[in-house]
Amino acid sequence: MSGISLDRRLANFRAGLRPAEEQRSSRRRPDELAQLLADAVDGEVVRGELGSVVRCEPLTVVLPVDRDRLRWLPGQPPADVPLVCLDTETTGLATAAGTLAFLVGLGWWEGDRFRQAQLLLPDQPDEPALLDLLAAHIPRNGWLVTYNGRAFDWPLLVARYRMARRDPPPHAGHLDLLPFVRRVFRHRMADARLRTVETDLLGVGRHEEVEGWEIPSRYLAFLRDGDAGPLTDILRHNREDVRSLARLIVHVDVAFADLAARRTAPRGDLAGLARAFARERRYGEALDCLETALAAPLDPPRTTPVSTSHGDTEDRWWMPRHRADFGGPPPKPARDIAPARLDSPWTEERMLIDRARLLRRLGRYGESAATWEALAAGSGPVVAHAWVEVAKLREHRLADLPGALDAGLRARSVIERRRRLALVDPALERGLGRRLERLYRRLAAVRPAPASVPPSQSVTAATSDTIGTLGSTAMDDHVARTQSRSGSNEHAIVRRSPASALR
Repeated sequence: MSGISLDRRLANFRAGLRPAEEQRSSRRRPDELAQLLADAVDGEVVRGELGSVVRCEPLTVVLPVDRDRLRWLPGQPPADVPLVCLDTETTGLATAAGTLAFLVGLGWWEGDRFRQAQLLLPDQPDEPALLDLLAAHIPRNGWLVTYNGRAFDWPLLVARYRMARRDPPPHAGHLDLLPFVRRVFRHRMADARLRTVETDLLGVGRHEEVEGWEIPSRYLAFLRDGDAGPLTDILRHNREDVRSLARLIVHVDVAFADLAARRTAPRGDLAGLARAFARERRYGEALDCLETALAAPLDPPRTTPVSTSHGDTEDRWWMPRHRADFGGPPPKPARDIAPARLDSPWTEERMLIDRARLLRRLGRYGESAATWEALAAGSGPVVAHAWVEVAKLREHRLADLPGALDAGLRARSVIERRRRLALVDPALERGLGRRLERLYRRLAAVRPAPASVPPSQSVTAATSDTIGTLGSTAMDDHVARTQSRSGSNEHAIVRRSPASALR
């Protein structure tokens, strides 16, 4: 039993509540709070029927961009539409009703000069005024320019407009620069954050930068105690974010929209740009980028730290990208050559694979087959896949059944060699077995059988020869599954006897 009396406990409780009551009684009115905030951040108070908003306008900077040249790049807007760069600072990372966008940074071009405006929310009841002022800054025929804005900034603002029972401001399009950065530059950067883009691509460094996780707490502290001093760092952070969007567009225009400068770009960037062209079905321009990349010198080795993947030696069980082992059989490998990760380096083999696929889409099947044959002359798991691709082209596009059979047999020999090293790809082997069987049937149907041998027997003989030579395919369907001591199914390694012993 505690010796503290009930009166003492109540006194302690009232003492804890007194500062909150005093703070609530000394809370400033909305007009006073808006003026206090405007004085602290060197802005102006915009008053209206819906409330008050603090508007700041940073100094303009000269950032010339050639829109007529930029529009030919993949995903870029037309040259005659206005661009509005947009970035928000919020009270959280969700896009639901509980997250508030208290600062919206905007930027647009007036000639060669880049002009900016920042809309700051003094208090939560003034949000309708901020939304009304934001809608006035977005032209109906304009394009939004954001960084991950399709997934976060704009859906959050749309939710806030819905909460206010208003329609979001209409606009002609949305250019999100994050997918372009991932596709073109991610191979030589540690990550795809905007700050990494500034340091690695734009050569811009920030000093006395506020961390993103501090921003919500600083604004909520301002709402509690009215101290607007810490918000100046948030406005500077937002201003640089919006300005970096403009700098990134200028960098893309100078490095890739100019054809002469494009030929001096890193080969990995050109290969990524080819992927971007291919996504828009502009295969001719994609192939031109790949040809330029293959002729360019090798990129210097990446000096920035890279994130670990499943194949790295530093992969540990506690890392977020580590694949958990729940027992059971291992996952089946893909039947085709799996696309590399965006942060993987652009090797010559990876570029040749993309080149062969582009040539096939362009209808240049002979050149595509020659590219796959060049890949088949190398080493590694791509050799078997390359011969399979050659067999596909010769069978379905070049009408060369004997050549397709020859390519299939070469792929089978590569698979046999890898199988002796316990490097098994069951899906590829099963598909190759069916392909070879079909090729034998088609060849038997095309070539007339001798007069002394009935046609049915000739086809049967050809099929039996196929099955006799395809030892690996026959054994694939007979992969043994054993029960381990832990109770999970595991693939057993089957030592196959020579083909002569199986007959």
